[in-house]
Amino acid sequence: MLLTVDVGNTNIVFGVYRDNELIKNWRMSTDKSKTADELGIFLKQLLIHDNLDIEDIEDVIISSVVPTIMYSLQHMTLKYFDKEAMVVGPGIKTGMKILYDDPKQVGADRIVNGVAAIKKYGGPIIVVDFGTATTFCGITEDMQYLGGAIAPGIKISSDALFQKAAKLTRVELQMPTRAIAKTTNESMQSGIIFGYVGLVDHMVRLFKDEMTGENIKVVATGGLSSLIASKSNEIDIVDKFLTLDGLKMIYDLNIKR
Repeated sequence: MLLTVDVGNTNIVFGVYRDNELIKNWRMSTDKSKTADELGIFLKQLLIHDNLDIEDIEDVIISSVVPTIMYSLQHMTLKYFDKEAMVVGPGIKTGMKILYDDPKQVGADRIVNGVAAIKKYGGPIIVVDFGTATTFCGITEDMQYLGGAIAPGIKISSDALFQKAAKLTRVELQMPTRAIAKTTNESMQSGIIFGYVGLVDHMVRLFKDEMTGENIKVVATGGLSSLIASKSNEIDIVDKFLTLDGLKMIYDLNIKR
């Protein structure tokens, strides 16, 4: 079995693949102060809870946008799995040609998402990832990463509103029933959710104007992708496990047969 690890600024998502099937996945908060032992024991307990044997983990691959947690993660895989983790970065084959001015500036998660999106759905394609930040990536049919855009994530935006406006309280991020709201909480939900749908759809249309090719698909991933996609006119596909699938594909591309 293969353990895939997607490290974001807010959450770490773990997935276990048996052959090509994602059989289990878990999520924990990203805590840069966690030690290798804390991470290892936590993960070991998750495996036991789901009747999986730690000895059956044959390899590990990690994608991370949080450099400060990597020592603990890599030490954990050595100590608890007796494996040296494959880390997505320089020297790892992805099959993607990066057209960024400085390819090293592209987050590993964006490359992983792009690989999975092209292989699963074909191209040209636009990937929208709803994470701590919301990222937009344009990829051609022949796997050229054109570039992208980065916007504040939905939770960052709503938290800023709560923190900076003295009379506004934190609200649950759920779909409002109408745009013209009748309460303060509903007004905030309307502005945040419907406003974000507008941001996403407008950005996607701008991408489509700048990309070549017909039938450009749009795939969304990340925690709040389903919520925004339910009102979006541009999102075609919601794929919650796009990043984990991309890690599995990149692992397969790099292992020795």
